[in-house]
Amino acid sequence: MYKAVAAIVFTASVVPAWAQMTPEGLWRNIDDKTGEAKAEIRIRDTGGGLLNGALEKRLGKDAKPTDVCEECSDDRKGKPILGLEVIRGARKAEGKDPAQPVWEGGKILDPENGRSYTLRMTPIDGGKKLEVRGSIGPFGRTQTWIRIQ
Repeated sequence: MYKAVAAIVFTASVVPAWAQMTPEGLWRNIDDKTGEAKAEIRIRDTGGGLLNGALEKRLGKDAKPTDVCEECSDDRKGKPILGLEVIRGARKAEGKDPAQPVWEGGKILDPENGRSYTLRMTPIDGGKKLEVRGSIGPFGRTQTWIRIQ
């Protein structure tokens, strides 16, 4: 009996820690240039280990609920920015340090300019933050997003 209780307590304490070391969840993105919160993005596993993320809430002072992605050049052109899928196809990288997992291989869209960038996401600070890097070739930028509980 005591072993069963101990196993349940151990499992309950380990699962939340593991769950935090994934990009899945709700994140507040912070602009790396201005330091301002711009949006909240929900990242989900859409099956087969692929992660996609949609813009769930806009926080910028100039954001309007009727804004559309005018600069997009793919199937998102003319779609409302609110609810727009900005992350597509990220997958957990194989052969990386399990203590520092990385998701890559997908694309991230900047709805302000319509450009898609190669994506790399790395949970840091025990999964409380997410380093999100978008790049084209050797050039790119990294933002640190904050997990919303």
